[in-house]
Amino acid sequence: MAETLDVVELNLGILDLTSDEFILDEVDVHIQRNLEDDVVKSALESGVDLREYAKQIEKELEGVENASIQDYIKESQNIASLHNQITACDGILERMEQMLSGFQSDLGSLSAEIQTLQKQSIGMNIKLQNRQAVRGELSQFVDEMAVPESMINHILDTPVTERFFLEQLHELNHKISFVKEQSFKEALSCRDVVDVLENLKLKAIGKIREFLLQKINQMKKPMANYQVQQNALLKARFFYEFLLANERHVAKEVRDEYVDTMSKVNYSYFKGYISRLMKLQYDEVADKDDLMGVEDTARRGLFSSKPSLKNRSTVFTMGNRGDVLTQHLESSIIIPHAAQKEETKHTFESLFRSQHYALLDNSCREYLFVCDFFMVSLNNAQDLFNAVLGKTLSLFMKHMEVYTHECYDAIAIFLCIHIILRFRTIMSDRTVPALDKYWDTLLEMLFPRFQYILELNIVSIKDTDPQKLGHIDISPHYITRRYAEFSGALVSINESFPDERLDRLLSKLQSEVENFILRMAAEFPARKEQLIFLINNYDMMLGVISERASEESREAGSFRSLLGARTQEYIEEVLSPYFGSLMTFVKDAESRIERGQADSMKTQDKRVEQIVQHFASTWKRAIESINQEVMRSFTNFKNGTSILQGALTQLIQYYHRFQKILSVAPFKNMTYKGDLINIHHLMVEVKKQKVAF
Repeated sequence: MAETLDVVELNLGILDLTSDEFILDEVDVHIQRNLEDDVVKSALESGVDLREYAKQIEKELEGVENASIQDYIKESQNIASLHNQITACDGILERMEQMLSGFQSDLGSLSAEIQTLQKQSIGMNIKLQNRQAVRGELSQFVDEMAVPESMINHILDTPVTERFFLEQLHELNHKISFVKEQSFKEALSCRDVVDVLENLKLKAIGKIREFLLQKINQMKKPMANYQVQQNALLKARFFYEFLLANERHVAKEVRDEYVDTMSKVNYSYFKGYISRLMKLQYDEVADKDDLMGVEDTARRGLFSSKPSLKNRSTVFTMGNRGDVLTQHLESSIIIPHAAQKEETKHTFESLFRSQHYALLDNSCREYLFVCDFFMVSLNNAQDLFNAVLGKTLSLFMKHMEVYTHECYDAIAIFLCIHIILRFRTIMSDRTVPALDKYWDTLLEMLFPRFQYILELNIVSIKDTDPQKLGHIDISPHYITRRYAEFSGALVSINESFPDERLDRLLSKLQSEVENFILRMAAEFPARKEQLIFLINNYDMMLGVISERASEESREAGSFRSLLGARTQEYIEEVLSPYFGSLMTFVKDAESRIERGQADSMKTQDKRVEQIVQHFASTWKRAIESINQEVMRSFTNFKNGTSILQGALTQLIQYYHRFQKILSVAPFKNMTYKGDLINIHHLMVEVKKQKVAF
């Protein structure tokens, strides 16, 4: 029973009022919490006596406790067996713990050994890398220092033209450079090979020198194609590089020999070529008397009436000479013996183009060769080029000085100037500046001569006396035709490379030609003939210049303006004999009406009547006469047609203005208005005349 009470006391827990931990302040909280219990709620709701219910609960707990004790008693053997098993497991686990502790200790020692081995491995790896690096450097050093027997044999016995010699020469050059570098570092091994390399170097230099001088000497042979030898030298360019690196005085000897040889070869070739080429020039060339203002009857020569030679150009007309700047600019050079065989002749500008195209081609090739083979900078390349072709260029300059001093063909010289400008562009495109100074010097020589010839022609025009030119008719004069052809040629050439200096010279020439035409026109007694002469000349010059050059050129614009002014004046002159009274009256009447003096014309009745009757009876015949006169006067059919159309149009305008004047107050009631010609009828008749013309 005592045990039971202990259990009950134990089960009361915090409800035990005898407990020291019981706190009166918390009674309410515990009571409230117990009242919320489901069992207590159920008991209270059923009205059960709590004391009885508590006793019942105690009995049930006691029964449960006893049943539990009985269950433990029944399972006591199993529990004892389980206890034994647990004890055995504890022993086993203790032994395993001891084993694992041993393993842990062993693993710790193994980790230390592994770390030691790792450190040893890293150290061995570093030593291996160092040894390999030393081995590589040492192996390369030995390979570059050692002189193999194959190299010695090839340098000594193999011809320089074979590939093996060139390969071994590259290797020898490398070894020589390497030994020099190592000798500065005081490498003792250099002493073992320096003598061998020196001997090989001397042997290689001797063989290379002999080979290069032999190739250069072959250029001296007559009819030898030195370009073939140059190509062979370019293939062996390393030979000169080897000499330059190892024996400069031998390299200088080879270069000087080449310069001397090619200087003589080029000079001899171009001297012979120029001499033979100049024999192909036309026999008849312009001289100091072949000027624009010289009359045809003054001499028998280029301007004589005899037939010209086939394909021969004149001094003032260009013809097909301009082809030398376009389709023939880069054509093959003229072969003198072939041209002599065909008995063909050429203008000077054609020969000039051939000479200088040959010079351009050779200069480009020579400049590129010396840059490539002798490995020089741009400044040194120019000096070396001048040494090779200096005598040849002097030959060209002397030849041009002789020609320009005796030349009076301005078109030829101007074509030569533009050939130079185009050749200079070609060389610039090829990035070869070798002849830049030569071109400039040549231009400085040619343009002053061209200017001098042009000024001679200007003076000749200025000094021309129309009375010494013999009979003059109304057709275009041969001097103005010369000017038109000449000016058109120069303007057309100048379009590609405009030069203001030419514009100024042509402006002076044009001014003198205009003055000359006016002096020539003054030789005609009648103003109408003067105008016809001026119109024919202006029209001819405008046509020729527009055909040769652009219609928008300054010269074409100037002559177009002059032609328009003189044409308008001629129209007034050609209408005046037939309709002068009408024209004078219209101008006078319009002037008075403009000033407000229309009433002052009341006294003009008879005059107006005479004008009306005269016009009505004569206008058809007058138009036919004007038509015939225009046909006789103007050599250019197109210009004549334009002038006739202008004259008839002007006539219609005058007559229309005349009718308009008659409509004002003083003439409104005139009885003779019935004689006026219907303006539309007049226009129809005028149109018929235009068609007939």
